[in-house]
Amino acid sequence: MADWVIVVDDDITNLKMAGHILSKAGLRVTALKSGQALLNFVVEKGMPDLVLLDIKMPGMDGFETLQKLRRLEAGKEVVPVIFLTADDNEESEMKGLSLGASDFIKKPFVPDVLNIRVRHIIDLNHLQHNLEHEVEKKTKENESLFLNVVSSLAEAIDAKDTYTNGHSTRVADYAKAIARRAGYRGKQLDDIYMMGLLHDVGKIGIPDAVINKPAKLSEEEFEIIKTHPVLGARILGNIKEMPSLANGARWHHERYDGKGYPDGLKGTDIPEEARIIAVADSYDAMTSYRSYRNPLSQERVREEIIKGKGTQFDPRFADIMIEMIDEDTEYQMREL
Repeated sequence: MADWVIVVDDDITNLKMAGHILSKAGLRVTALKSGQALLNFVVEKGMPDLVLLDIKMPGMDGFETLQKLRRLEAGKEVVPVIFLTADDNEESEMKGLSLGASDFIKKPFVPDVLNIRVRHIIDLNHLQHNLEHEVEKKTKENESLFLNVVSSLAEAIDAKDTYTNGHSTRVADYAKAIARRAGYRGKQLDDIYMMGLLHDVGKIGIPDAVINKPAKLSEEEFEIIKTHPVLGARILGNIKEMPSLANGARWHHERYDGKGYPDGLKGTDIPEEARIIAVADSYDAMTSYRSYRNPLSQERVREEIIKGKGTQFDPRFADIMIEMIDEDTEYQMREL
């Protein structure tokens, strides 16, 4: 289908001349006599590939028309605009460029110049959109690949611990649900899900005999377990493209009252994502099977979350978790 150009000029002679030149070059041309006519037309018919817009018109001039056109485009692809002018005015050119014009063409038209400039701007715009599409496509492919790698790593972490089955995925799901209710959106939700998946990555460096010991851990063994947040942060810190990824790993065992580990951070000094993951992690620990017990009752879990408000947990995120528990009337949020 031929590229579509709208020409806006209050001079009928200019409209006919531009239409004749561009149509002969294989372009589809719509001629309009005012800025308001352009605005009305694109609302009803959609945006063209390019607009040729006269600057000096009665009523609404080209500058005002372009400003209103840009407002109509909010959130959509921006149509390139070439201003038509009979003046050689540097101030007008500066104003037009600052408003987002792509080029200026002097009147009366020189057919070859008009064709070359119009075709150049349209082709450049198409190329830009194609590149943006390819970049977006590759970005999504890379994100999908990264998520698959992270999910596989999370499964490997959980497999190392005999007593966890899907723990990392559930923590990621709960953390994302809490974050969504707290107002997180888009990439923020994707990021906290990733942090949840990898919050225990440091356990890779903990001996199996310590992680899977069925009896109570000795004080020395517990100190070894307590090194996994620092190990995890060290591993994830090598991912330069996502520096905040290590936050969940390093600080998910910090407590709101400052009595956690490894750094003894307190309150809002603990990164928000880690405070969210701390609630999600503790909730899953209580609602999962262990060698020495079944999942706790929902009522008991709820009581423990309430008891931890302001001491172990950020009260805001604890309240959201309690809200989620109250809505889960069938007690589905647990290891089944």
